[in-house]
Amino acid sequence: MKTVKISLNSIDKVKSFVNDITKFDYDFDLVSGRYVIDAKSIMGIFSLDLSKPIELNIHAEDNIDDVLDIIKPYMI
Repeated sequence: MKTVKISLNSIDKVKSFVNDITKFDYDFDLVSGRYVIDAKSIMGIFSLDLSKPIELNIHAEDNIDDVLDIIKPYMI
């Protein structure tokens, strides 16, 4: 598992982020405070406080570089 900090501070960013990570079969979790939600869930993401950076947990063992390349625009 790898954890990175991301910022999803606009509706368009959330939409494109979900579209980008749904291309992968891995599990992704967003952690904000004590809340953990599925990162592929748009409704779940909008339940978080998006004004602050969020931790993204990537549950992948291999090809993690491919995922990091895709999510680079969202990383802090």
